[in-house]
Amino acid sequence: MKNGLAVVAASGGMDSCVTAAIANQNYRLALLHINYGQRTEQRELKAFHDIANYYKCEKKLVIDFSHFAKIGGSSLTDKNINVSQADLSNKSIPTSYVPFRNSNILSACVSWAEVLGASAVFIGAVYEDATGYPDCRPEFYEAFQKVINIGTKPETNIKIETPIIHLSKAEIVKKGIELGAPLHLTWSCYQSEDEACGVCDSCAFRLRGFQQAGVEDPIPYKTKPNYL
Repeated sequence: MKNGLAVVAASGGMDSCVTAAIANQNYRLALLHINYGQRTEQRELKAFHDIANYYKCEKKLVIDFSHFAKIGGSSLTDKNINVSQADLSNKSIPTSYVPFRNSNILSACVSWAEVLGASAVFIGAVYEDATGYPDCRPEFYEAFQKVINIGTKPETNIKIETPIIHLSKAEIVKKGIELGAPLHLTWSCYQSEDEACGVCDSCAFRLRGFQQAGVEDPIPYKTKPNYL
């Protein structure tokens, strides 16, 4: 028996796909996707629908957050800012950081979860990314849980679940394979919609994870550098 309904923030990427696979073990799934004017918006949207169909999701929802493109400040939403090439040793915030994005995503997920009567919201945040993305840190989700508890109806009980937050990319790959997650349907590249570029931060972290796991990444790449 599954423990009710869970809303999963599903970007179409590997991390959120594995998160959905984990949630699927114990919950019925409601997948939520955000279009926010990112460079690979259409390809990510396709990946979202493919993953939702794969899991035969009970509910799915696509929301447009056009304000991110208007606000700018990120190479993902402002084409005047170049997408940086991968530097896996970089400890500063990269140009791909979308200001306060995950709080916006969580807010939408919680709103929908409250309407649906869902008992959990799953998000595929990874602490390994936290040096570059401050809204991927565990303490951010602990703080947001308090906001949910205070800001929803008294009878509402929604728990934030971050099941892969302490996993490395290699461990995420292995967990996805263990659970039969459709990694071949996912898309992670920040700047290309036909073949993944292989050289942006997201491609590099993903490729290194597959390389460390000793598994071939099933999606097409223009180039596949060795990141080991």
